Amino acid sequence: MRSLTTTTIRSIAGAALIAAIGLMLSGCNEKKEEAAEVVRPVKVVEIAQADTVRKLDYSGSVKARTDMNLGFRVSGKIIERKVDIGQKVKPGDVLARIDPTDYALAVRRSQADLDSAEKQMQTTALARNRAQQLFDKSVGSKSQLEQAELSYDQAVSTRDSAVSALTEAKNQVAYSDLTSDMNGIVTTVNADVGQVVSSGTPVITVAVDGEKEVLIAVPEMDIAQFKVGKGVKARFWSDDALVLDGKVREVAGSADAQSRTFAVRVSLPSDQRVLLGMTATIEAEAGNTQPYVSIPLSALAQRDGQQIVWLVDRSAGTVHSRNVKVADFADDGVRVAEGLKAGDVVVAAGTQFMTENMKVKVPDAQQVSAATNGSAATAAADIVR
Repeated sequence: MRSLTTTTIRSIAGAALIAAIGLMLSGCNEKKEEAAEVVRPVKVVEIAQADTVRKLDYSGSVKARTDMNLGFRVSGKIIERKVDIGQKVKPGDVLARIDPTDYALAVRRSQADLDSAEKQMQTTALARNRAQQLFDKSVGSKSQLEQAELSYDQAVSTRDSAVSALTEAKNQVAYSDLTSDMNGIVTTVNADVGQVVSSGTPVITVAVDGEKEVLIAVPEMDIAQFKVGKGVKARFWSDDALVLDGKVREVAGSADAQSRTFAVRVSLPSDQRVLLGMTATIEAEAGNTQPYVSIPLSALAQRDGQQIVWLVDRSAGTVHSRNVKVADFADDGVRVAEGLKAGDVVVAAGTQFMTENMKVKVPDAQQVSAATNGSAATAAADIVR
């Protein structure tokens, strides 16, 4: 009787253990099924109508239309600099001086040569007059008179040469002062006191008062969009409210050898708030050769070397990948040339968590349409959790 009871107890215990294990396995399966059914909320943006106009933004600095690179017309050692960068100058103002000692000595030598030439001219004039008197009295010969006249003419030529040499020497003394020719502001000083400079070497640069312009560098892919006379907008970093209508004045005919960009000069209307050296952004519009759509940079992903985006299937509530062709990158996102069309709903953030046919929670239509009317990077739902 006792043996039967023990066997029965063991059977009951085994059945209970098997039942417990079954319950545990059932609970795990239920948890797995619950985990598989998790729906992830996503941040999405709806693709708006493709852009037909492309915006071009290039930064540059404000410069004077005319810059004078001033240098001495004679060589020498600089002994004085009278202006600093930022100082306003007017015509006749002395900017710098070189040592005029040698040129002053040249003036004295030229003056002495002139005095000697004038004395020689007077001497030959007396000899010519005496030869003329002797010839008139039939005492002197014709050849003596002609020789006296030639000597006088030679003395006159020597005197004239001495006058020119003296004038040149005086000019060189005057050239030892570097003066401004126009009203402007000093922007660069290339040489200072004690430096020996040759004639023509730029010493001081003066930006001439008057029209100002913005100099920008445009790559070859966009240079065709800038033509002389094209209207553009100029915005300034120092004042967001300062926006001026500019016009393309000059386009370089060749690219810079180092940067491979083209220099474009944009003239600005007169405005006292615009100062030399200010940073400006030139905004222009260019027609697209093909329509582009814009998406946030965070919406772009990569798989197997291909650039993709994750599209949301509203009816199924799932996401699917699609290959896209990127045209270029902009400040507000990415411009896509192929792979997307108006009305597509794209996952805007958290693409690293996406898998094919993943269940997602799509925001309501009102939120998505709000994103369509804004920029490509406007949020349309909660950030991915």
